Amino acid sequence: MDTPRILIAGVRGGSGKTLISLGLVAAWRRQGHRVAAFKKGPDYIDAAWLSLAAGRPCRNLDLFLMSPQAALGSFNAATAESDVAVIEGNRGLYDGMDAQGSYSTAELAKLLGAPVVLSVDCTKATRTVAAVVLGCQRLDPQVPLKGVILNQSAGPRHESVLREAVESACGLPVVGVIPRLSEQLFPERHLGLVPPPEHGGLAGAVEAATDVAEEHLDLEAMWDLARAAPPLEPGPASPEIRETPKTEAPRIGVFRDAAFQFYYPDNLEALTREGAHLIEISPISDERLPELDALYMGGGFPETLAPALADNRPFRDSLRRAIDGGLPVYAECGGTVYLGEKLLYERKEYPMVGALPAVFAFRAKPQGHGYTVLETVADNPFYKVGETLRGHEFHYTYMQSSTEDLSFAFRVQRGHAFDGERDGLCHRNVLACYTHVHALGTESWAPALVRAAARFSKGNGS
Repeated sequence: MDTPRILIAGVRGGSGKTLISLGLVAAWRRQGHRVAAFKKGPDYIDAAWLSLAAGRPCRNLDLFLMSPQAALGSFNAATAESDVAVIEGNRGLYDGMDAQGSYSTAELAKLLGAPVVLSVDCTKATRTVAAVVLGCQRLDPQVPLKGVILNQSAGPRHESVLREAVESACGLPVVGVIPRLSEQLFPERHLGLVPPPEHGGLAGAVEAATDVAEEHLDLEAMWDLARAAPPLEPGPASPEIRETPKTEAPRIGVFRDAAFQFYYPDNLEALTREGAHLIEISPISDERLPELDALYMGGGFPETLAPALADNRPFRDSLRRAIDGGLPVYAECGGTVYLGEKLLYERKEYPMVGALPAVFAFRAKPQGHGYTVLETVADNPFYKVGETLRGHEFHYTYMQSSTEDLSFAFRVQRGHAFDGERDGLCHRNVLACYTHVHALGTESWAPALVRAAARFSKGNGS
């Protein structure tokens, strides 16, 4: 594959990667190019913003959650009809799970042969910026570091000194200089950026980021860097879609609204490939749960939308009745919290579905943050005993109490999940986890959910 591509990296988190990546995607799209956007790592929110800028789904590429071949296959499939690809890194260029930087942005750049442009926050620094860039060059010379963006420049004089220092010491072109901006285009909250569904001015924010890119980035120079990327080896072929008549396709509901928005496109597509018919549902605005054969509840923000979720009692009651009737449900993080008896948030109590005998609460500090490894140790509706899963978690909620003995499917080998030892709360045909999985890495997930839906449909005579 010869798709032009470029990767935007930083020397740490919060160095301006998202603004630059989003602005670059939107600016090239404004020029008429078909842009494929990617986010390195498991982050849902940055990916949602990049999807908005690109006008198509942004894919997550994560070498901990999926194999290198799966990542290559996803990249090649998503860029097949694109003019250029933009990959946003995460954290610092070399930051990974250990001192060797395993699964880092640098490793992804090498896998994809993607020219790297490094964004550096230049606040209160001049020639030291060149030293930082030089260190990134020399730590691993195989990383294709090809350009630098100077972020938070204090003015023309500051820019002049920075530019000369970097270009003379490092031999790299400066392909953008972004001044200190007076407006915070993308405000942050406890999980990172405020996601698009809750942002007050979507179009205006993306438009402003586009203007920043057009004014302060050398788009032509960055295009030339992207075009200089070497040919890629082909990844595995995309799996064939199972042809299932719509009348026979298992109906799997997916919560999609401001409260539940964390889904990988690959996960939804994997369910469709397995023959499922997906039905989008809003527990905030829908009056009741439609007839389904299974339900997939992703993560999101049940805490900040708790009043709206609690107010829709008819929907909550209909969901509980369906679960009592045996509906297979796979819930992740926010979905898990919504299924509990109640949620305690900002000194208030909000009734939730009541399908799980547990009370959840919110703390000001993360209760779980990072990659997880789970061992399946108990029977459950979706995974075989002995199966090992890789995933990730990022949650401020926790299980405060339970009203009866609980059964968990997983032993935690890495991560926190419910209590540092257990994840995958089982109740009837519900599996409720704090861990998120990616379908390209957990290949058994989508077939298992579709099989559970088919069994339930057959049992009900549908």
